[in-house]
Amino acid sequence: MTTKVPKNYYEILGVTREASAEQIKKAYRKLARKYHPDVSKEDDAEARMQEVNIAYDTLSDAEKKQEYDFQLDHPNFSHSNANQTQGSDFTDSAFHHYRSSQQQSDFSGFEDLFGRFGSGFGGGRNHQHDGAMRYKGEDQHARIDLELQVAYDGSTQKFSLQIPTYNAYGEAEVQRKTLEVKIPAGLKDGQQIRLNGQGQQGINGGENGDLYIEVHYPATHSYHVDGAHVYCHVDISPWEAALGQNIRVNLPNGRHVDVSLPKNAKTGQQLRLKDQGIPSQPAGHLYLILNIVLPVAQTDQQLRAYQDFAEAFHQFNPR
Repeated sequence: MTTKVPKNYYEILGVTREASAEQIKKAYRKLARKYHPDVSKEDDAEARMQEVNIAYDTLSDAEKKQEYDFQLDHPNFSHSNANQTQGSDFTDSAFHHYRSSQQQSDFSGFEDLFGRFGSGFGGGRNHQHDGAMRYKGEDQHARIDLELQVAYDGSTQKFSLQIPTYNAYGEAEVQRKTLEVKIPAGLKDGQQIRLNGQGQQGINGGENGDLYIEVHYPATHSYHVDGAHVYCHVDISPWEAALGQNIRVNLPNGRHVDVSLPKNAKTGQQLRLKDQGIPSQPAGHLYLILNIVLPVAQTDQQLRAYQDFAEAFHQFNPR
C-alpha cells in the first residue's frame, strides 16, 4: 500500500523556503481571495481554503516554521507514527539541539505577521473549529484630538472613524464607524484607549480585533502638552515682573490659581506648579512660561511715565 505524502506547505502557498514574511503574507491573501468559501466558485474551495489556512498558520509563526523546516530537513525523525515513542522523543531532542545551534538573530523581530498591533488580513491568534481555522481580526488604530480640559475632567465623545479593512474578496476598503467613547480624566498626551472587539472582523468566525485610540491635545497659543506636563504661556506687565507681584492664572480645567512672581522675573522664565498638570498617575506639573508685555503709550501721561522710567534706568543698556 502506498502512503500518501502530505503536501509541502511551501508548495501549497506557492512560495519557496527563502520567501520573506511579506511574500508569504501576499501569497496567503491571493489564495484566500481565490478559495474563500463565501466567494469562490471552486468545487473544493472549502478543503483548499482549510489547506491554505493550515499552511499559513505554520509558516507565519516563527517557531512553527522553524520546527517545520527541521522536519523537512530530517524526514527520518517524523512525528507521524504515533507508536514510535522513542523516535518521537529523539525528534524533540534533535529539534531542540537544532534550534539551540541556530543564531538567535535569524529569528529576532520575526513577529507573528498578523499579531499584536497592526496585524493584517487573517489576524493574529487563531483557533480551529470543525476543521476550519478561525483568525482574530486585525487590530486597528486611530487618533483623536481633544480639548485640554478633557484631560482634567474627562468626557464622553462621539466621533466617526474611517477604518481600513478587507472585504470577503480580500480587497482593501474603508469602513466608517461612529462610536461614543467615554474618555477618563488623567489621560496623558499620546496615551491609548483600547476598545475590545471594535477592530476588523475576524475570519471564519474568529473574534474581532481591537481598536486603539490614541489621544492628543493640540497645542494652542496658550498651552502645549508634553506627556502629563502642561506648559502655559502667561503675559505679565513690566511692574509685575519687576516688583514680584501676585497674579491670577486661569488653568486649563477652567479654575484659577494665585501665583506670586519672583522679583525681577524675565521673559521665558518658567515657574512650576507641582501636580497641577494632567491628573494622571503620577500627576504632571503645570509650567508657567512668563512673557513680559510692554503697554503702548497713548497719552501724554503715559509718555511721561516712560520718560521717568528711562531716566531712572539711564545706565541700563539692553544691547
